[in-house]
Amino acid sequence: MPGDDENYVYDEESGEWMSAADLSARRAAADRIEVRDAVGNLLADGDQVTLIKDLDVKGAGQTLKQGTVIKSIRLTGDAQEIDCKFPGIKGLVLRAEFVRKR
Repeated sequence: MPGDDENYVYDEESGEWMSAADLSARRAAADRIEVRDAVGNLLADGDQVTLIKDLDVKGAGQTLKQGTVIKSIRLTGDAQEIDCKFPGIKGLVLRAEFVRKR
């Protein structure tokens, strides 16, 4: 094996021997969840989004109108939910299918 000072481990998923660093990088990449908006754009923390339809906010007695801009979103680890801040509404979580990236 090249580089006797490197630790190699057997990856059961691929059936290959690889360095421990390569295996941990591969597993970290597999753990990342991609969150996509209504038209398929990839969302990331800090992005701005626009609502594509009117949404009634449960518990707030308020309706967010189509075209409302939400600034600085945060991903939650769920492929369809994003955490948002909006004046007058605490703990706002929106589904990615109702927003479009700006």
